[in-house]
Amino acid sequence: MNQPLNFKQELTCVFGQPVAENPTQCMMEAAYNACGLDWRYLTIEVAPENLAQAVGGLRAMGFRGANLTIPHKVEVIQYLDGISDAAAMMGAVNCIVRKDDQLLGENTDGKGFVQSLKEVTDPAGKKIVMFGAGGAARAIGVETALAGAAEITIVNRSTERGEALAQLLQEKTNVPTTFTKWDGDYTLADDVDVVINATSIGLFPDVDAVFPLDFASLKSNMIVSDVIPNPPETHLLREAAKAGCTTLDGLGMLVNQGVIGFQLWTGVDPDPQVMRAALEEVFGVK
Repeated sequence: MNQPLNFKQELTCVFGQPVAENPTQCMMEAAYNACGLDWRYLTIEVAPENLAQAVGGLRAMGFRGANLTIPHKVEVIQYLDGISDAAAMMGAVNCIVRKDDQLLGENTDGKGFVQSLKEVTDPAGKKIVMFGAGGAARAIGVETALAGAAEITIVNRSTERGEALAQLLQEKTNVPTTFTKWDGDYTLADDVDVVINATSIGLFPDVDAVFPLDFASLKSNMIVSDVIPNPPETHLLREAAKAGCTTLDGLGMLVNQGVIGFQLWTGVDPDPQVMRAALEEVFGVK
């Protein structure tokens, strides 16, 4: 991890706005080291107007791939040689993989979530309520639908975005999908199996934000998941745990996204426990 760069090393990167200690960078480099790979994962700030040049540099310098954050996930598509079917459905790419001389786009957001969910239950046949209609919700909605969800309800404050996502899922996956406007504390139906927060409510630094849910409607047989990794324990998850629900934090999704990207870039299966331990160290999880 502390070795200097040299021409023998393989490189991957993330296009976004770097922070002092990037959690994904720490996670990926811990996995590279554990697998004995002389690779680096670099955090590179790229302004929107420089995205085309950044992808060109990716090609020229032989990077094996990259991750992308907001605001690049949609705009990058025009600069790639192709994208996966799932990424095409979502209309967004968060992972670039070099195959021979081509740069191909993938989206690991939803796949990472589904893998995390499968550690506690199979989404096939489940009734899902998902809060949010942004990029994360779109990716998770597509992948849970493709995994066989029986029914999906999109709950969102913006009617336009919520209805658009419900329509996309209905048309592209044929999974029955409805939209409900989020106005006040949402009450869950008794037959809901999986509850997903795909919004930023509770994300650092707004860690004390109260999640607008009627917590009395939570049932102990429900699985409650939050995509927020920082902090790993959100207000929603604390209340769900009090109700006896099985909870899934955002670290699991982040780890599984990393595992998928790692496999795509290297062809090697990393140790998820090593990756989670690196994240827990960054976030100070006891």
